[in-house]
Amino acid sequence: MNVHNALPDTAGARPYKFETRGEGDSPPRRWLRPALIALGMLAALFIAWKIFAPGPPVEAPVNTLPQVTVIVPASSPVVENLSAPGSIAARRDAGVGVQGEGGRVLRVLVEPGQIVSQGQVLAVIDKGVQEQQALQLAASVRQAQADARLAEANLARSEALVSRGFVSRADIDTRTAARDSAIARVGVVRAQLAETRARMDRLDVRAPASGLVLSRSVEAGQVVGGGSGTLFRIAEGGVLEMRAQVAEQDMAQLKPGMSVRVTPVGSQVSYPGKLWLLDPVIDPISRQGIARIQLNYAPGLRVGAFARAEIAAAAVSRPMLPQSAVLADATGNYVLVLGADNKVERRPVVIGTVSDGGVGISRGLNGTEKVVASAGAFLKPGDKIAPVIGPVSGKAG
Repeated sequence: MNVHNALPDTAGARPYKFETRGEGDSPPRRWLRPALIALGMLAALFIAWKIFAPGPPVEAPVNTLPQVTVIVPASSPVVENLSAPGSIAARRDAGVGVQGEGGRVLRVLVEPGQIVSQGQVLAVIDKGVQEQQALQLAASVRQAQADARLAEANLARSEALVSRGFVSRADIDTRTAARDSAIARVGVVRAQLAETRARMDRLDVRAPASGLVLSRSVEAGQVVGGGSGTLFRIAEGGVLEMRAQVAEQDMAQLKPGMSVRVTPVGSQVSYPGKLWLLDPVIDPISRQGIARIQLNYAPGLRVGAFARAEIAAAAVSRPMLPQSAVLADATGNYVLVLGADNKVERRPVVIGTVSDGGVGISRGLNGTEKVVASAGAFLKPGDKIAPVIGPVSGKAG
């Protein structure tokens, strides 16, 4: 230690004061602050639990059934237009062939689509041989007539000589028989001539009735006979018909005399017609009947063509439903109706008319049922619902 170093000035030094605790003083409170912090945190947790803790469980309502609108379809009169497919044919289709023994066709005088009259010649057949036979028989008639006149003259002269005794009664009887035989021969030859001429007339192919020529299957130069079949087809009177196929349940709505519009397939033109006959037979396989619709010939109507008929049936009373109430699946159309204990039931239906006003049901409903209006796609048979009666509407939402 360097003794030469000066000691520090003790006058400016500040002495450290030590705290001394007396006998009556309390110890320092160092635990108080942490305790207050812990109490604050507990209070915050309690408040958060009160705010965010789940409440007591809420009891479920007694009625949990879905509320579904149901309607009562009132019956209303509607005019139903039945649509039916079919084909066009001749009302009376007359096949024309060779009446006589036939021969070579010289000329064909008509074409399909022409109107012909009864007895008009359609085709001319060569009848040269028959004409020669007719000439021969005509000559035989004249010869027989000459023989008859001679026999008549001989009889007259003999009768004049009987009174003088030059001719006996036996000769008179002989000459009378010769006269009668000559007259009979005249009749026979005349009949043969008439037969030949009739055969000649039958050689020409003639129209059996007035009408429209539908087809021809013969050409000039062709040899025809009794086995040649049909040479021409004629629609008698030029009247056609459509043979519409109508479902069995719709046949009862139709009556002869109803107005019809017929539209050929691929055409925009419809033709007026009239229902004239309902076939009395229903096909046991297709369950369809035939309604015959009379049509006057028009160039757009072709025999054998397919067409569709719109038949204005009489007004009938049908239950009407909105389109949303009618459902369909692979088995057909159906609706859901309210049954016992508010359970829905499936009811098959047959649709009649469909319009902006709704769907007319031709079979399956009588108009007094309660029908599910629009929620049928979400229900199945047997589901229980809480029905709400709604108004009848053709456009349910």
